[in-house]
Amino acid sequence: QVQLAESGGGLVQAGGSLRLSCSVSGRSHSDYAVGWLRRAAGKDREIVAAIGWTTGNTHYADFAKCRFTISRDGTQNTVYQQMGSLNPEDAAIYYCAATTTGYNDYSSFGQGNQVTVSS
Repeated sequence: QVQLAESGGGLVQAGGSLRLSCSVSGRSHSDYAVGWLRRAAGKDREIVAAIGWTTGNTHYADFAKCRFTISRDGTQNTVYQQMGSLNPEDAAIYYCAATTTGYNDYSSFGQGNQVTVSS
């Protein structure tokens, strides 16, 4: 079982930037990926981005391409998501999650971190 803990959320003005961090611990898998998901008020949870822990291969939702960047630091066991050009539609609870079965299927989740974007 992988444990994940997010940090770095908060309030940002529209057009601003924010970096989320996800600390990863527990049982390690050489073939797992860590993703960022989000759930906005009244909407379904959606994938934002994901990264293969060993390969470094990345996957982005269309809305995240060119604005968000996912990365990982193996020495710190941390996955980051740099978010730029934020708009009110990006406001949501952001979760990091781990999967061994693909970018659309996650089995371990962090507690979530609120991101609020003021217009």
